Amino acid sequence: MTSEAPDLSRLQPVLPSPLQPVEDERFARHGVRLVLKRDDLIHPDLPGNKWRKLAPNLRAAAGRTVLTFGGAYSNHLRATAAAGRLLGFGTIGIVRGDELADRPLNPVLAGCAADGMTLRFVDRSTYRAKGDPAVLEGLLSAYGECCVVPEGGSNALAAQGCTELGRELRGAADMVAVACGTGGTLAGLAAGLAPSQRALGVPVLRGGFLGDAVRGLQEAAFGAPAGNWSLDERFHFGGFARTTPALHAFADDFERRHGLPVERLYVAKLLYGLTELAGEGAFPSGTTVAAVVTGRPQEASDSSR
Repeated sequence: MTSEAPDLSRLQPVLPSPLQPVEDERFARHGVRLVLKRDDLIHPDLPGNKWRKLAPNLRAAAGRTVLTFGGAYSNHLRATAAAGRLLGFGTIGIVRGDELADRPLNPVLAGCAADGMTLRFVDRSTYRAKGDPAVLEGLLSAYGECCVVPEGGSNALAAQGCTELGRELRGAADMVAVACGTGGTLAGLAAGLAPSQRALGVPVLRGGFLGDAVRGLQEAAFGAPAGNWSLDERFHFGGFARTTPALHAFADDFERRHGLPVERLYVAKLLYGLTELAGEGAFPSGTTVAAVVTGRPQEASDSSR
């Protein structure tokens, strides 16, 4: 096992990621210009915020086995497993739901296993308590020394990694919007933007304490709140990994209009929310809004985290 930080540059990430203007009358008729920050093009196996959040964590792991957490359709687990294969370190995925242990693996988990990730399925009460030191120690006892990365990859290192996203967008938009699961991308994005810019998070969860999570991550990463950011929780389609026919219809329509398939948990919910906000006059005429494309459709369009 190596004790040196992996050289992520040999994976040839596309950085800075491209900025793509989109002509869409749902924004244009309100005097709003939409551009897409194509973070989905950073790397085929570690796209978007997965790259930005994982990269600093992998450097800190320095070749040790990485143990992390996610649901059955976790893009975070999938990206971690792919990174392990590409860079030559071990990976362990703690998966929510012990009822899945005796079922055939879905495409996301099958991909994790094919990339060498050890999968351990735990009951939901254990998963909820994964932050408890005693529970975590019990999970770690079977695997020896590991570097633990939290669910969604969101910790202080991840927030620091996402500041570069904000820096890449300085001067490119008045407002930068991103879909939020665990809050790490928004925490770093806001810190990296110029003082005149605003970051907007569109949560994929209904309610909860995401604002507290973002503030906590910023305190851990930067020692204080950072940047101008807010959350808009009005436009949801239900629980964390839930989609509806209406959301799929919106995603299909966006692809027909612009030739861009969108991931339907995060990106489609973000774009739908921005469309509704534009219709309600939330953005003054002349505003340029940048939407961060954090992921893309993969084996399962309802992928979570």
